[in-house]
Amino acid sequence: MNPRTIDVAALHQRAGLLQLTTLPPLALYVHLPWCLKKCPYCDFNSHELTAPTLPAVAAPRGGAFRPGKPGSGTGRALDVGLELRYLDALRCDLEAALPLVWGRRVVSVFIGGGTPSLFSPEAIGQLIADVRARLPLEPGCEITLEANPGTFERDRFRAFREAGVTRLSVGVQSFDDAKLKALGRVHDRAQAIAAVEEASAAFDTFNLDLMYALPGQSFAECEADVRQALAFEPPHLSVYHLTLEPNTLFAVRPPANLPDDDTAFEMLDRITELTTAAGLARYEISAYARLGHRCQHNLNYWQFGDYLGIGAGAHSKLSFAHRILRQTRWREPVAYMQQAQNGTAVSSEQEVARDELPFEFMLNALRLREGFELTRFAERTGLAMTAIQRALEAGEAKGLIGRDLQRVWPTERGFDFLSDLQALFLPPDRPAR
Repeated sequence: MNPRTIDVAALHQRAGLLQLTTLPPLALYVHLPWCLKKCPYCDFNSHELTAPTLPAVAAPRGGAFRPGKPGSGTGRALDVGLELRYLDALRCDLEAALPLVWGRRVVSVFIGGGTPSLFSPEAIGQLIADVRARLPLEPGCEITLEANPGTFERDRFRAFREAGVTRLSVGVQSFDDAKLKALGRVHDRAQAIAAVEEASAAFDTFNLDLMYALPGQSFAECEADVRQALAFEPPHLSVYHLTLEPNTLFAVRPPANLPDDDTAFEMLDRITELTTAAGLARYEISAYARLGHRCQHNLNYWQFGDYLGIGAGAHSKLSFAHRILRQTRWREPVAYMQQAQNGTAVSSEQEVARDELPFEFMLNALRLREGFELTRFAERTGLAMTAIQRALEAGEAKGLIGRDLQRVWPTERGFDFLSDLQALFLPPDRPAR
């Protein structure tokens, strides 16, 4: 154990301005950073798999992972040596972080990316075993793996289930070949359908990711995509508006023929109508689920729970009795693996300022259709209700929220103008993001 980590853990227990009487639920996020190809709209920490020359390091220290032949099946698996080295870095990262979360049980695990399904089922099984050996998981803990149709092969998803994954999230984005090409995806419609069929057969609960307001997309084409997704009777559907995020290729060279705002609103209204008719309730601004199939990991984010993030570029939010800490890991995979081996995977950390906590909380909680309990705000931030009273009054006056003595929730107008609603809780001297 790195003595510095123990010292840092003790440092965060010192007296401070906040008074958290209880700690929130804790989730684990694991970032696997490689993709076959970087999508032009993606602003996540993902890196094209180009087999870089890696500096020599000590052999991996543990685990029972015995990989098969690299690239078996479709030839789309990661190199075995890279898998082994990254798994070892994750072990080192997790072990160094343990003093910050001693005694806390994990309510969910999310393996995201990147394209985690590039990793072999054997590697994912070893990762889950490594986590279970070091952290206590709640009984029935949800373990989600992100997967893309471009890395799909017959029985691969079933092998992930056997490795310990309980929930699959399939990044379809569209079932239209022309739209998939415009988005820079590596799969086509046929691969998407085959992957969803396999996910449905292998998992009791799974998610489909779709996007709308795509380049050249008509209202009818959007509806066709949603109807095709619903034909598989998914327990959970996530639907995202294509956004031109900074530092992406689309931000530099925007695609032509994007639907205007009015058309995008009409698309979203129709998506909500279709999903409701199919038995999926919109419980979050971008998420629809059948009863009993909400994503527990994302719910923990939206309810301002804690999460420990390990892996290249991963973020953490950890609460202590008198402060809330945010951490970031090294972004570049090679640098991350080197630093993790040295017990220094964290590249930066900072305490969340007291005056930023209302906005931090509302940035998450107001995404939920049912909003939040007033007692939860005080419990998760350590602040009194007076810290948000004026903003609540302003939101109610604008018709953006409804509230009673126990709960606050966004209205239909609040959902449509969510950024405006969240901005009401910014510190007075901070501009809206």
